[in-house]
Amino acid sequence: MLGILPRQKLARREAIWFWVFISPWVLGFLFFRGLPILASMGISFTNFSNSSVKPLAFIGLENYSALFNDKVFYKSLQVSALYTLFSVPLGIVFSLSLAMLLNQRVPFLGFFRTAYYLPALIGGSVAVAYLFQLMLNPTFGVVNYFISRLVGPDGLIPLGLKGPGWFFDPKWVLPSFVLVSLWGFGGPMLIYLAGLQGVPSVLYEAARIDGANAWHRFRNVTLPMISPVILFTFITGIIGSFQIFTTAYVISNGEGGPAYSSMFYVLYLYLNAFRRYRFGYASAQAWLLFLVILVLTVLALRASRQAVYYETPGDDKTV
Repeated sequence: MLGILPRQKLARREAIWFWVFISPWVLGFLFFRGLPILASMGISFTNFSNSSVKPLAFIGLENYSALFNDKVFYKSLQVSALYTLFSVPLGIVFSLSLAMLLNQRVPFLGFFRTAYYLPALIGGSVAVAYLFQLMLNPTFGVVNYFISRLVGPDGLIPLGLKGPGWFFDPKWVLPSFVLVSLWGFGGPMLIYLAGLQGVPSVLYEAARIDGANAWHRFRNVTLPMISPVILFTFITGIIGSFQIFTTAYVISNGEGGPAYSSMFYVLYLYLNAFRRYRFGYASAQAWLLFLVILVLTVLALRASRQAVYYETPGDDKTV
């Protein structure tokens, strides 16, 4: 009994110091994130704007109903959904492929891992957006220049190919943004690399003894063992792709053109809030985005129940 009381007192003291040390973060979250989130919910039910003509008033669900009658809102949702549909799977395949290459035992491995990770440090920045805007310029961009210099089978005569319009052609705007999204592969690649290094080598040895080739080992050993990592990057990829803003704003000059082909959801939200000053309307749009991401996340988690392998202590499952 005497030994239990000091142990309980020690646990209570540790809990108190835990909250003392974490209190700066908790207070920062409450004041700089929690309160603005709650405030935006309240604003979404008002006609709040910078207009001095209309006094602030509670209007219920009018902002939400107006969104469902807004053609540009549907266009922004479509653009973001299509971007997510293509950029997230391609990003997973690209990052996982590079992680598997960097998981091999080759000379200067540390250098290659560092070099491939470096683009992630500036991924999604203004500088990267301007860089790709110059590279993919249809008139003087370096990509179209190399396309025009491609030669035929004889290796002498140029084929005279003309590169696409990229960001200036509505048909090529979305593929161009998907291409830009692959620039930030370093972060997911590092996560996949950690997951690959956590796969027990005995599983590969057992698969080799059973006669499994490289594809079978990847399909039946690697993928199941890193499936939680794939699920994590898939969900975070969905969340990030629906919130793309900087690249779209810089490349389209904040207009979402041409023909609204780069009018991403958050870009349209920004235009409503900070150019048209329709804060109530933009707040409603933000909460609808939250609901869309929440639904997609729940669906992804539900769909992954049969596809994701979780190893637990004492689990005797075989892969």
